[in-house]
Amino acid sequence: MSGVGAMDGLDGIEEMGPVDYLLVEWTGKQPNGELAPHLVDLVERGLVRILDLVFLAKAEDGSIEAIELGELPELAVFEGVSSGLVDEEDLAEAGAVMEPGTSAALLIYENTWAAPFAVAMRKSGGQVVSSGRIPVQQILAALEAAES
Repeated sequence: MSGVGAMDGLDGIEEMGPVDYLLVEWTGKQPNGELAPHLVDLVERGLVRILDLVFLAKAEDGSIEAIELGELPELAVFEGVSSGLVDEEDLAEAGAVMEPGTSAALLIYENTWAAPFAVAMRKSGGQVVSSGRIPVQQILAALEAAES
C-alpha cells in the first residue's frame, strides 16, 4: 500500500462506508500547507480513507494541468494514493468549475467512521435515497435569522 490511507482497488466494497468527494480551490498555484496535517490526522485516526487525491492547476488561458503530489512537499505523503475512480472526464469536470489562475485538490474519500452503520443499513435492505451537505455559511445565516 503506497501513501497514507491508500487503497488498492476497491476490494471489500461491501464493507465500505459512504464515499464523498471534495474539490477545494486556492488562488494561485498551491495551498499553504495547513490542510495536509489535518487530512493525515483524519486518516491516522481511522475516520477517513483516501481513495484518490489529485492536484490540479488552471492557467489564465483555461488550460488544466495535473500536478504530481510529490512536487508539493505538504502533499507528498499522499503520493501514489489512487483507487482508479478518477478518470479524465472527472478531471475535465473539476477543471470546468475552477477559476483561471487557481489550483485545486480533488479528494475522494471513504467515511470509514460510518462503515458499520452503512453495512448494517445495506444488510437490513435499506438504501440511501438522498444525501447532501449543508454549508456552514448556510447554518450561520439560519442561526442569525432565528435570533432576529
